[in-house]
Amino acid sequence: MPASAFLASFDSTAAMVRATARYLSGRDFPALGLNRLLQPPAVLVNALPRRARELVYIMSGWAETVPPRRLGRFDAGELSAWAAAQYPARRFPAVAIGSSNGAAVHLYTALGIPWLPQTFLVPVRRRVDPDDPAEALRAGLGPARTVLDRNPDIQLHHMHDAVQDRLMIRTMTYFRVKRLRLGAAYERFLRERLPPGGTVFVIDCQQTWPTRKIADRHLFQHGAVGGATEEEYRHGGPRVADYLRRYGSPRERWEAPEPDGRSPEAEWGFEPALLDDIRRVARECGHRIVRISFPEPQALSPLVADLYRWWYEHRGIAANRLLVESFIVMEPWWALRTGSVPFWMEFNTESAFEAVSAYLDRADPFDDIRLTLFNHGVESVGLVPAEQWETLFARTRTGGGWLGARPDRFPLDFAHYARYQRALRSIPTRCPLPAPLTLSRLDSFLADHGDRYRVRWEHLSGTD
Repeated sequence: MPASAFLASFDSTAAMVRATARYLSGRDFPALGLNRLLQPPAVLVNALPRRARELVYIMSGWAETVPPRRLGRFDAGELSAWAAAQYPARRFPAVAIGSSNGAAVHLYTALGIPWLPQTFLVPVRRRVDPDDPAEALRAGLGPARTVLDRNPDIQLHHMHDAVQDRLMIRTMTYFRVKRLRLGAAYERFLRERLPPGGTVFVIDCQQTWPTRKIADRHLFQHGAVGGATEEEYRHGGPRVADYLRRYGSPRERWEAPEPDGRSPEAEWGFEPALLDDIRRVARECGHRIVRISFPEPQALSPLVADLYRWWYEHRGIAANRLLVESFIVMEPWWALRTGSVPFWMEFNTESAFEAVSAYLDRADPFDDIRLTLFNHGVESVGLVPAEQWETLFARTRTGGGWLGARPDRFPLDFAHYARYQRALRSIPTRCPLPAPLTLSRLDSFLADHGDRYRVRWEHLSGTD
């Protein structure tokens, strides 16, 4: 099986690798980077009744699952090789390794550098009750052992989230695998694509989550970043009870295996064990290491937005349009072509709305705001309704608008994935694509502005 057969195209890792690689190859990122032939069917899905749209969404995810019998052929090194192979065959001044992050994608494209992810999602075909995490854990034990026995260089996070992923986990088990060592493909990439003296950026999202240790290198995570709080996942509450009632569950709360520690969050967190190998290769090749640490995924977004605004102003471009993106509904190529300042949100939750609002509170006013939404098909705990997102448009000088979204269909507006990029392309502003922002210019920005953010830039030696 090709490595891509073990990947979920709807996941943050696969989409963000493709978005970065396409930009570095001079291409845009339409329809989440998927086949353009899928766009007309996506539009037709919106005409279906709600239940039918949910079923289409569930089945589209099921089509990407891996049957358990095939896990005996799973090789995590081939996923790394897949990621490395997406990038143009040339040398780069820097390479990023580590956590998935949408704001970081815009940092990579500004700098003209590739990103090698630590974490991959392997969707294993398995039917379980989304509201029974204990059953989900039991069902995943055998497949997890198969994966771990064959792949000694990874840590497996079995993530079960009945809030953000409610529809998907009806037919699949989320195995997120994190590299503990670089492996052959990544090590070769650092040696061949990065010249001596080049920079390795370690993307260190320090988001953690309560976990249960099942075995060596095997963790179970109930819940995830994306609406409900840790307390609500563990003990329930009025919002959880109402949510379960609306989706016809007989339960009022979830009963999950009790956590016995905290670990890097399955999707977003960085596992620091990988640093040892990065230091080794950096020492042998004469590379420098810069660790970019931030407490949670959206903490990087204000810095990247301000970096773009600063960069545009130095290029003589009016930095007056804010592009608010959600999860993998992003477009780095057209952000630069339309002179848009990107602000990335992990999802469309209360914390995301608060992050955008806080940024607008302190930023100089924008002329307009363009907004995407991530439609995950669930009216989940902590989801901010479209009419509340629409209030952001009033915080501009001249207005704003949705990028191809049908707010009355949110969060089941699956045609949005086919329309958002076309709407962005229709913006009449056209800016020349710039030469990459040099690392020295980035250092200048950080020297003047870096202390404003919840982001730490740390220069490491190969022996620290």
